[in-house]
Amino acid sequence: MGVKQLKPHIKLTIENPKSGEGAAFGPGIAALCQGVRDTGSLNASAKQMHMAYSKAWRVIRETEEALGFSLLDRDGAHGSTLTKNGAKLLDAYQKLQADIQKRAEDTYKKLL
Repeated sequence: MGVKQLKPHIKLTIENPKSGEGAAFGPGIAALCQGVRDTGSLNASAKQMHMAYSKAWRVIRETEEALGFSLLDRDGAHGSTLTKNGAKLLDAYQKLQADIQKRAEDTYKKLL
């Protein structure tokens, strides 16, 4: 395999510069949030990712604390939905990730 067959893989993280080190919105939390959007449940989203519900819950709480706003509206046994801010952040993250990935791949090809 030569270098032309390789491609960059970009991992985007969005963080609150005022929160310091720690939790941020990245690929894992984005996948959890997308799962909640798709299933209506944090538990179902965690199961799809082969993650314990307790870990998913902890990751969500830590990220919400770091970002300074809630990502999910929880309705007990009735599941969860993304908050307005959570949905906006997820949409922006996914679009930005796709755009940066495409630009990185195009730039890599040009450099070779």
